[in-house]
Amino acid sequence: MARLSKPGPISAKPLSVLLSDVFSDAYAKQGFAARELVTRWSEIAGPEVAAHSEPLKIQWPRPVEGQPQEPATLVLRVEGPMALEIQHTSDVILQRVNRFFGWSAVGRLALRQAPLSRRDRPRPPRAPDPASVAKVAETLASVEDEELRAALARLGASIKRN
Repeated sequence: MARLSKPGPISAKPLSVLLSDVFSDAYAKQGFAARELVTRWSEIAGPEVAAHSEPLKIQWPRPVEGQPQEPATLVLRVEGPMALEIQHTSDVILQRVNRFFGWSAVGRLALRQAPLSRRDRPRPPRAPDPASVAKVAETLASVEDEELRAALARLGASIKRN
């Protein structure tokens, strides 16, 4: 009678690790050395600029032998009405991008007016209904501070809703 051996532990890898090379190649084709410029655009450019723009690619000039490397051009997709505003703040955007890179990698911005590819902005969570807040507030009679009691009641009602 043959004995079956137990299978070994399953070593599942996160999807981000498996697809890292795929995404790195795609970003490299657009001139991005690292995908962080795209994924962290809101942190780098600031929420106001990032709400109306997104980086498309970085265009590097051809190196000339014996000459220092020229800075790159960052191409941004910008929503039409905000293009002029973003053009006026281009110096600040360039400083932030170069601070992110740690050197003067980008020398100018090129703007392309088009709708942004991401339209799925997160919606703010809706407030819990007053009846459930009042029901939770009844259980918090031992909390003396009124503002704290109200905040805890809203939190409790939100947690119960989810």
